Formats: sequence, C-alpha cells, structure tokens
Amino acid sequence: MDVSAGAFTATSVDGWFASLNRPPGAPPNWLFAPVWTALYGMMAIAAWLVWRDGRPASYRALRLWGWQLLVNALWSPAFFGLRSPGLALGVIVVLVPLVALTAWRFASLNRAAALLLTPYLAWGLYAAYLTAGFFELNRL
Repeated sequence: MDVSAGAFTATSVDGWFASLNRPPGAPPNWLFAPVWTALYGMMAIAAWLVWRDGRPASYRALRLWGWQLLVNALWSPAFFGLRSPGLALGVIVVLVPLVALTAWRFASLNRAAALLLTPYLAWGLYAAYLTAGFFELNRL
C-alpha cells in the first residue's frame, strides 16, 4: 500500500472498518502491513528483472505492470476513503486479471519475475473474496 493509500486506511481502520461485519477467514488487521510490504518488494524485484532485459517486449510488459500498480492504488481510496466496498470490489475485479496478465507477460521474459508475482496474484484473489464478503455482509 502506498503512502496515500496508507493515509486513507489509517483514518478508517479503528472507526468505520472496525464496525463492519467481517467475512469468514478475514485476517487480523496487523497482518496487512507486513504482507503488503513483502508483496511490494517482490513486485519491485519482478519489475527490475524484466526491466534489465531491455527488449521492447520488456517495456510493454512494464507498462502493463504500471497499469496494475495504478489500479492497485485505487483500491484503498475506494474502500477506506469513500467507505465503499462495492466500488472497491469493482476495482479489484479489474485488478486481479491485470495482475494475472502481467505475470503471464513477465513469464515470457523472465520466469523468476513471473514467479515473484504469484503471491501477489494469490493475495489479490483472497482480497477479492474479502472485498466481496465485506460488500455482501455490510449492505445498507
């Protein structure tokens, strides 16, 4: 989560978010920061591995990586800033296929880079489940 996303999150976690019904399997709040720190580290290394390849296909794959990063950055403002699990669900429905496509493109250039995105894709699927659960359990 980037710094701006962290600002949205920090102001909502103890208030609004704490009042929500949680879907089964929701992790404790303290787990999100270390998981995202590790995922962003792996995402950065994956991008670096593809970037250092230097072929035109690498730059096209990195553009896709940038798009998924941008969509990722929209989730926290949607969920926490606007307090809209429904909008956040729409964001993550776009994000997960972008991450999968990015990993697929990376695989054609550098297998290790694609493997580094695998935990991110898995967490994205889990986050989609959680977001859908928060949306369904907390409809007004």
